[in-house]
Amino acid sequence: MKDQSSTTKCAAALLAWVDAGHLRDLPWRAEPRDPYGVWVSEIMLQQTQTATATPYLQRWLERFPTVETLAVASLDEVLKLWEGLGYYSRARNLHKAARIVVDQHQGRLPAERRALLALPGIGRYTAGAILSIAFGQRAAVLDGNVKRVLARVYDVAGEIGKSATETELWRLAEALVERVEPQQAGPLNEALMDLGATICLPQRPRCLLCPLHDFCLARQRGTQEERPVRPARKPLPHLDVTAAVLRRPGHPEQFLIAQRPPEGMLGGLWEFPGGKRHAGESLAECLQREMQEELGVEVAVGRLVTSVKHAYTHFRITLHAFECQWLAGEPQPIGVADWRWVTMDDLASYAFAVTDQKIILALAACLSS
Repeated sequence: MKDQSSTTKCAAALLAWVDAGHLRDLPWRAEPRDPYGVWVSEIMLQQTQTATATPYLQRWLERFPTVETLAVASLDEVLKLWEGLGYYSRARNLHKAARIVVDQHQGRLPAERRALLALPGIGRYTAGAILSIAFGQRAAVLDGNVKRVLARVYDVAGEIGKSATETELWRLAEALVERVEPQQAGPLNEALMDLGATICLPQRPRCLLCPLHDFCLARQRGTQEERPVRPARKPLPHLDVTAAVLRRPGHPEQFLIAQRPPEGMLGGLWEFPGGKRHAGESLAECLQREMQEELGVEVAVGRLVTSVKHAYTHFRITLHAFECQWLAGEPQPIGVADWRWVTMDDLASYAFAVTDQKIILALAACLSS
């Protein structure tokens, strides 16, 4: 299968599948392709399923239809529009990159690999997608769906994530686009993506419907369910995290919220202030320490409002939100980027992570009961 003639036949079969109208009809695939729309869609689809990303992308392009409109927007506005989509560094990097494109590239997304890779949030895969789909250049892509297709078609036995395996998969992806004309690289890459999303599924692949059925070594050898080889999952560590629902003295309708530092996990989002429990601390001791370290405020910890369980990529948390009473100290941005006293109605204007959104719902339920 790895000889040039077989790879050429494989590329031809993919293009024939495209010509037969099998690509998914997705909003961002309307012709002519807009490089900005291709860029945003590829960033949103990282770590996010198409069905989830589609309404976000439509709202995004309505609010920020051009690079210029994104570049002049505030980070708060960008994060609010991204709210709920997760992996917020993607939004921050889009915002940073848009400003660079306006300042250094006259508002036009560059059509050269090195310039693309210099933009925040654009790596080898995204650069390949933009170059091939938006600019009609011969460039390969390798996302999770494409890895699965190639690992099965070529029966790659190496473990995903290992350097040697990734190198081999990139070589195979590049060999395919080398067999087509530059303007055909985009359709070929989209065919690989769509095969992985709709036919070459993680479990029970629909092999009889696949245009690469006759070329697939894993199907011939009966190893399709074993490819790609995934690393063994390690148990996720668990953290207890606390958050303060602190009413403003003399203004009980107002609550204290804080903005996370712009860099790092959930950077730029707003939250009910608090933090991770240290070993040997009670939840109340943790929250008192965090409020002092982050905002210079002393509090008494009261009743539990809610506990929220959430899993991130590399760890799990249980977030415990407590009603608190102010004792001393004026809020200061010591360990946070900013802070505000806000009402329940004000909260809708700020971007919160999904865990803090659940605190808001629990708080609203308490206030209405």
